[in-house]
Amino acid sequence: MAPGSLKLCAFDLDGTLVDSQFHIVAAMTKAFAEEGLAVPTPEAVRQVIGLSLDDAIKTLSPDVSGLWIERVGNRYRDAYFDSKQSGGDIEPLADGTLEMLEGLSRAGWQLAIVTGKGRRGLLSVLDSHGLRQRFVVLKSADDGPGKPDPTILLDAIDEAGAEPGTTVMIGDTVFDLQMARAARVASIGVTWGYHSRDVLLAERPTAMIERFADLPDVADRVVSSQAGR
Repeated sequence: MAPGSLKLCAFDLDGTLVDSQFHIVAAMTKAFAEEGLAVPTPEAVRQVIGLSLDDAIKTLSPDVSGLWIERVGNRYRDAYFDSKQSGGDIEPLADGTLEMLEGLSRAGWQLAIVTGKGRRGLLSVLDSHGLRQRFVVLKSADDGPGKPDPTILLDAIDEAGAEPGTTVMIGDTVFDLQMARAARVASIGVTWGYHSRDVLLAERPTAMIERFADLPDVADRVVSSQAGR
């Protein structure tokens, strides 16, 4: 890595920085029920967190298409924000998130979010924790194709002024790891999210962490190893 090269940590949101499954599962359950569709199990919903909403709906109910996807999606959005308003703050940060973000910033890292969540939901989560200003770039499902397509990650890198070789993608699902690989970006899987450790390891991430306290050192090591190739 050249001296002065900008380093970028790009984070997934749901399951990585915050545990948002309560609202997502509740909203998806309500949306499917209101449209008279077979309601997916909570585990099935957790497995599609990270995909764009349309792709998540199609994965959960492959026979649904066209206008029906739009209707389920609209019901999901309404239910999601109704759930948040009635349920209070039930999207806790992962342990050590604030300290980790501060440590990365002190070490000269730029921070971005690359999520399959819509922008309205992304901003709602960040503002509830006072975190919006921590990130130089925010990329959501409204900004391009959903994961694992690499477009929004590559756009985040470009807008931050970084390079794929000086970027690390941090996430809890195979969609994050596949997106990073498609963008030729190093990836770090986290073990506390919605896809199991074994499932993540099968995607061969560059590294894995079990707590955010380890991320600054691991990210530095990963980017240095990328530069040495």
